[in-house]
Amino acid sequence: MAMGLFRVCLVVVTAIINHPLLFPRENTTVPENEEEIIRKMQAHQEKLQLEQLRLEEEVARLAAEKEALEQVAEEGRQQNETRVAWDLWSTLCMILFLMIEVWRQDHQEGPSPECLGGEEDELPGLGGTPLQGLTLPNKATLGHFYERCIRGATADAARTREFLEGFVDDLLEALRSLCNRDTDMEVEDFIGVDSMYENWQVDRPLLCHLFVPFTPPEPYRFHPELWCSGRSVPLDRQGYGQIKVVRADGDTLSCICGKTKLGEDMLCLLHGRNSMAPPCGDMENLLCATDSLYLDTMQVMKWFQTALTRAWHGIAHKYEFDLAFGQLDSPGSLKIKFRSGKFMPFNLIPVIQCDDSDLYFVSHLPREPSEGTPASSTDWLLSFAVYERHFLRMTLKALPEGACHLSCLQIASFLLSKQSRLTGPSGLSSYHLKTALLHLLLLRQAADWKAGQLDARLHELLCFLEKSLLEKKLHHFFIGNCKVPEAMGLPEAVLRAEPLNLFRPFVLQRSLYRKTLDSFYEMLKNAPALISEYSLHVPSDHASLPQKADVL
Repeated sequence: MAMGLFRVCLVVVTAIINHPLLFPRENTTVPENEEEIIRKMQAHQEKLQLEQLRLEEEVARLAAEKEALEQVAEEGRQQNETRVAWDLWSTLCMILFLMIEVWRQDHQEGPSPECLGGEEDELPGLGGTPLQGLTLPNKATLGHFYERCIRGATADAARTREFLEGFVDDLLEALRSLCNRDTDMEVEDFIGVDSMYENWQVDRPLLCHLFVPFTPPEPYRFHPELWCSGRSVPLDRQGYGQIKVVRADGDTLSCICGKTKLGEDMLCLLHGRNSMAPPCGDMENLLCATDSLYLDTMQVMKWFQTALTRAWHGIAHKYEFDLAFGQLDSPGSLKIKFRSGKFMPFNLIPVIQCDDSDLYFVSHLPREPSEGTPASSTDWLLSFAVYERHFLRMTLKALPEGACHLSCLQIASFLLSKQSRLTGPSGLSSYHLKTALLHLLLLRQAADWKAGQLDARLHELLCFLEKSLLEKKLHHFFIGNCKVPEAMGLPEAVLRAEPLNLFRPFVLQRSLYRKTLDSFYEMLKNAPALISEYSLHVPSDHASLPQKADVL
């Protein structure tokens, strides 16, 4: 029994000792943990390998992008170098082309290098073969021709001026007597301008140009607006201006309403709607364009012709001749018809004074082929005729006695007039001749204009004109010319303006330019025979001019 209990107890104790909850066997789970760890480590290694592959791909991509950028930069650098080289080559080709073109024109046209000098300060010389090698009559022939054919015209001009001035005084006085000072324009005394009053008129019949200034009735006044006053104008409108009619007692220019467009529902509290512009009827009486404050050249032409007709009817009984209009497109082109059949033309030109200067706005001038018609009826041409007359008078005081400057202009004008009758008018006018002479008067010393140097100065004048024609550039004498003496008193706006090229139409009209150039050389070719024909008692041997002359 005891032995049995002992065995039972031994079994129980053994069971208790070996029970896993009481004494767990640690080594029994090791194999399972190692496999898990190994599996996790393998998974982590695979992740690391994948990350390494991704990083290697990223590095490769960045390297490829960097290489591509470097390649693009290299190509851009090469393209820039190629472009710079191409631009340099293109520039060199253009310069070479221009040099060849200039050389070709020089040899085609045939002018001398002296006539194609650079700046205006360098006068065209007389060496080489200027004027295409054409020669002019010698000094003796020119002197005899001037005394025989031109000096007599100067004496006739004085008598013509005296007769016309008396008649025009009477005509304008009759015009004033018919005008209502409260509603009509007020006509002032005439001003003589152009060749008849500058003593170089040679063409027949003698033609007087008289400016007739007029002003509006009170309380209005004219406000001129020059093309160089800041407003934008086309190139072909340079030298023109517009004339605004404003009230002298309530100038709209001092208020912003006169400079801006007010809306339909806005009203200026200072002037009101009715004070901005005169009533429609007043605007017609003030010769303005329709629905405009600007003076209309066509309205002025109609008014002036009507006023002259009424004035002549009032004094016609006092004279033994008839008065008629000469040209329909020129408001003051008049013609006195004598009973003997002779006639005497003259021009009365309505003008408006520009502020307090000697500049005048002209409605119409005798048209030249190179001049276009105004783009608008409110465009007025600015005339420097009074300043030109003053400059010639001022220059005469500094020149030697019997100076040949006007003789040169008279002979050149005579040749141009005869050539125009032979081949028709061209783009060259007597005003261009006078402009060239005015430039030479500034550039030459006073002693160079002695009477004995007539042939040299005439040759130089024609050579200067040839140079201007070939370059298609003849600047207006006053506009933008800083060399004009201050004593002339030109407005500052005119002196500061850009120079005005009188030959600009030749740039745009090639057929006119070709005709003008051909006519010019034809005139030079015909000059010796023409002068000899009018100088019957002069020997026919025309010695050529000296090969060289003094140049400033």
